[in-house]
Amino acid sequence: MNHKEKIPRKYLSRPEMENRIARFSNLKGFDGGLPDSYMPGAERILYNVLGFQPPEDETKNGIVSPVGEKAARMSAIKISEGFNLGYCEALPGKGPMMHNHDTNETFICMTGKWRASWENEDGTVEHADLMPMDVISFAPGMIRRFENITNGPKDVHSVLMFIIAGNGPGAEFTKEVMSSIEESGLMESSQNHQEDTWTKPYSQF
Repeated sequence: MNHKEKIPRKYLSRPEMENRIARFSNLKGFDGGLPDSYMPGAERILYNVLGFQPPEDETKNGIVSPVGEKAARMSAIKISEGFNLGYCEALPGKGPMMHNHDTNETFICMTGKWRASWENEDGTVEHADLMPMDVISFAPGMIRRFENITNGPKDVHSVLMFIIAGNGPGAEFTKEVMSSIEESGLMESSQNHQEDTWTKPYSQF
């Protein structure tokens, strides 16, 4: 049978493939760079594993990278092939505030138990709880948040994986959240904090 391939083959060298490998033990996490990073209860560590180029309009209209300004420039695997992947580590009771994305965002629970919440048109909020290997996928434009709700020691982090479509996806916190951050006085702290902490991942596996 004379089968004709339609997808062109591509051959990468071993060094080129090494640039496409991210070892979990070598990742560096970032705890700042987003409007809500210093709000009580929103503390978390984000790891830019793959992709996440800064959005084109990150300096305008409150659009930010989902992983923050600095982390968006420090991916472990620096490619732009239509999707991005990262991890979030947080202690129980912690997670970002309500926000939105201009592309699909999909969560995969890796360790612990995570609550993914979304807002309805009437302002009510629903949620689904994720156990390890459970997946939830948010369409662009949905107001959402996630929170570690693991019932266990309060000093043990859990891990959530996130996959976000696009090459330079943008995120935006809701007007209600931005107002509460401004009222707290922590907006300026977030914008002016130059020495956000880089950390190694906790051993979860």
